Formats: sequence, C-alpha cells, structure tokens
Amino acid sequence: MVAALVPPPQFEAATFDSYRPDPEYPSQLSTKETLIAFSSPSGPAPKARLFHRAKKQAELKPGVYLDGGFGVGKTHLLAAVYHATPARRKYFGSFIEYTALVGALGYQKTVELFRGSQLLCIDEFELDDPGDTMVMTRMLGELVSGGTKLAATSNTPPNALGEGRFAAQDFMREIQAMSDRFQTIRIDGTDYRQRAVDGVAPALTADAYERELADAAGAQAVSDDVFGELIAHLARVHPSRYLRLITDVGLIGLRDVTQLDDQSAALRFVAFVDRAYDAQLPIRATGHSLSDVFSAEMLAGGYRKKYLRAVSRLIALTTS
Repeated sequence: MVAALVPPPQFEAATFDSYRPDPEYPSQLSTKETLIAFSSPSGPAPKARLFHRAKKQAELKPGVYLDGGFGVGKTHLLAAVYHATPARRKYFGSFIEYTALVGALGYQKTVELFRGSQLLCIDEFELDDPGDTMVMTRMLGELVSGGTKLAATSNTPPNALGEGRFAAQDFMREIQAMSDRFQTIRIDGTDYRQRAVDGVAPALTADAYERELADAAGAQAVSDDVFGELIAHLARVHPSRYLRLITDVGLIGLRDVTQLDDQSAALRFVAFVDRAYDAQLPIRATGHSLSDVFSAEMLAGGYRKKYLRAVSRLIALTTS
C-alpha cells in the first residue's frame, strides 16, 4: 500500500510545462506559478542594507490547498508538485488511501511511517465522517510540526469540509485547525473533459456491447459484469483495493446499468470510477446511461460535487 503512494499512471509524467492554463481563467496560470514556487527549495532571506531594512517576507504556510471544480487540472498540478519537489521521501495518494493505511497499520505506525517525509500530496480531500476528521487532523498536525509540507486538492474549501454530511459544527475546531495549515488557492475554469464530449454517457444496445467487447478482447483483457453484481461486490472490498480489481483490465464492460438509490453504494461506485479514471480505462455499458446513474435526490445533497465529478469522468471513459 505504501509503495503505491505515487501519482497514478495518467499523471506519472505530469509537469508544470505540460499543464496548459486556459487563458480565459487567469487563476489557472497564477496557480501554476504559485505551485512552482512552492515546489522549489526556499532561497536565502534577503539581506538588509545600510539605511534600508530587508523587505519582510510573507509568512508561508506549510501546505497548499487547490480548491476548484472538477476537470480544471487540479490533480495534474498536484502531480507536478510531487515531481518538481526535490525530496528523498515524498508520497502521493488519494484521501481514501491515507485513511485506509491508518486502518491497516494503526494511527501511530502510520504517523511514524510518514514522519520525516518532505512532502505529502493528498488528492480528492474529503471529510465524510467525524472519525476521518479527527484522524487526519491529528496526523497532519504531527507531520507538519516535524517539517512535512502538504499539498492537497478538493472540490470543497477546507473550512467547508464536512458541510451537509455530518454535524460539522461539532467538529469546527478540528476542521479550522486543518484549514489553518493550508494556503487555499482557488482555480476557476470549465471541466476540460466536457470540451470534447457532448455531455452524455452512451448506453449501448446488447449487440453493440457484444461487438465492442469482442473487438477489445482481441488485444487485451476485458471485464464483463452485470452492474448490480459489481455494486454488490464493491461492498465486500475496501475502496483502497479497488485498483487491484482492474489492474490487468484494458476495458470495463457493465451490463444492465440501473440508477443508484443507495448513498453508500453510490459512494463506493464513485471510488471505483475514480480508480478507473486514474488508469484511463474505457467503459462500455448497456441499460441506464451512466451519466444519469445518480438520482436527482443524491445530486441535491451534500455529496453533489463528488457525484458530478464522477459523472464527468464516466462521460469521458464511455466516449474514449
């Protein structure tokens, strides 16, 4: 699990040079420049001259937090930070991977594992329950006090994490403590995936589905599962292990997709979609359109941004 804490294959070569800011949104370029400075070793403080005081430098926080909608390049920039930071010990993982590590090793062993590391990158930062709030706040606090720098992405500003999902007011002290460790950087823009697709995940006929899978199977391994059976299986596997389910797969086939009405099942499917998107695996499906897999009630709730990000990724994967 620790060896896997590196950028996913899609971003294993991501750099600041390969990030293409949208000129219509100046915050993308300014964010890139800020992160280049964050990734560079700190230079010496300016020296004072006779009759002149040295210019006071702004106090730098130990972390940067990229806040923005889905598809504006946050993960690309986070991976660029990872690659550009000259550090012997650095880690890159999704929020769920770090919490899974705590569950597997225990809190203290996880802290000791990361203690002394120069950089911790956390993608898809979410605080969906009070337990995760307490664990991540404590762990990041201990690591920052030891000199570890933090970089994170999310669709939610750090002072709004947990909002609409649990009694956030009961944990405001912990959430605020976490927020204080980050410089929040807002990235504006439109979802780059939507620039090349029409916004609908196609649902294939049974015959078209069989042809697509048969064609793909000639060159690679493909999966072929009934949607409901996949959802049931995901409930029996920890989300940190979803990547293993698709490690040797070149295309994912889903039969008889239905709209999800159970929030826990929907969130597990979101985590699965994230891993499929990281691996850039095409998806072919029959039944209900995957762009409409989450109910209107879900899209109006506290996980709205997470579901919309998953829909965006599903559209990209079903049209690739």
